[in-house]
Amino acid sequence: MLADKRVLLIIGGGIAAYKCLELIRRLKERGAHVTPVLTRAAQQFVTPLSVSALAGEKAYTDLFDLTDEAEMGHIQLSRVADLVVVAPATADLMAKMAGGHANDLATTLLMATDTPVLMAPAMNVRMWEHPATQRNLSTLLADGLRLVGPNSGDMACGEHGAGRMAEPMEILAAIESALSDGPLKGRRVLVTSGPTHEPIDPVRYIANRSSGAQGTAIASALAALGAEVVFVTGPADVAPPQGVEVVSVVSAQEMLAAVEGALPVDAAVFAAAVADWRVKGESSSKIKKDKGQLPVLEFVENPDILAHVSQLPKGRPKLVVGFAAETDDVLANATAKRIRKGCDWIVANDVSPETGIMGGSENAVQLITAEGSESWPRMSKSDVARQLAAQIAAALG
Repeated sequence: MLADKRVLLIIGGGIAAYKCLELIRRLKERGAHVTPVLTRAAQQFVTPLSVSALAGEKAYTDLFDLTDEAEMGHIQLSRVADLVVVAPATADLMAKMAGGHANDLATTLLMATDTPVLMAPAMNVRMWEHPATQRNLSTLLADGLRLVGPNSGDMACGEHGAGRMAEPMEILAAIESALSDGPLKGRRVLVTSGPTHEPIDPVRYIANRSSGAQGTAIASALAALGAEVVFVTGPADVAPPQGVEVVSVVSAQEMLAAVEGALPVDAAVFAAAVADWRVKGESSSKIKKDKGQLPVLEFVENPDILAHVSQLPKGRPKLVVGFAAETDDVLANATAKRIRKGCDWIVANDVSPETGIMGGSENAVQLITAEGSESWPRMSKSDVARQLAAQIAAALG
């Protein structure tokens, strides 16, 4: 897929820059041509010599280098690539990109390019969560830039949270997806997956048995067809797919906020098993067991994410796909749900315990549309995902 593809790799100034050495090696293994550009700050973490040696090409660093400009001007350099990758995309670099700055080689290339751009953010968790960074992120996504990561975990600064740059293999998968010539190339698709956890107190919560396997498989299948996928996932048992933008949430309210933040999209697939209710007035302290006294929990209804997006007056996706996990009268209940929610399609399945579908590796679904329904034979969840992705591609044209 990457043979003879040209990648312009802009390396930003963060400790995660060292991961770019592995990324270059992996790209070269797959036959890609990598042209590296280092910001001044990036050279504090990796050297132009090491980057150039792995890439097998000159590493560019200076906007006003007369030799470089004579051999290949920065405007031409920005346009000969099939994809521009920014990794790590630091808070400073993202701010410059969002603001349209062009005061060094990296930002000038980004302003001058007519090539798709993929960025892999990396920064301290507080910097990532800062309103300014989130505003810049929204601007860049609205401008059409693709995103991979950031991941959550321990950071070099000693803190823990979102802000770790995606791993080289994740970035590689995102590059392959961005360069795919599949039928969904240029389409942005939202997929929700996994369960939600609704807290009772600091140690207890309400959940369900969803593993997230089907949603993960759908996101992978859509990405394989070239789609830019935003994957909003609850606390699932399975790892999120590579090559997609992952947004991790816990509760239904967090999932709704993440979904709204991902819009606009061309299609939305709501495979998550969102809890219908949450406890009203979550306790800030652990509820103690009192012999002979049972706690009384009052519930309130969670937001209906599928109905909310299906009935948007403006900015509704062209195609909205819901899921219906049923135990009785599957076809009748799912058909009624499609009409009630206002979505275009419902993927219905029987999750009775004897089917082994909930948490299992296989699925047997019925696809319900305004034209009727079709039953698919029992197959692996990956095969279900590929068949659904193909039909989404056909529907989007």
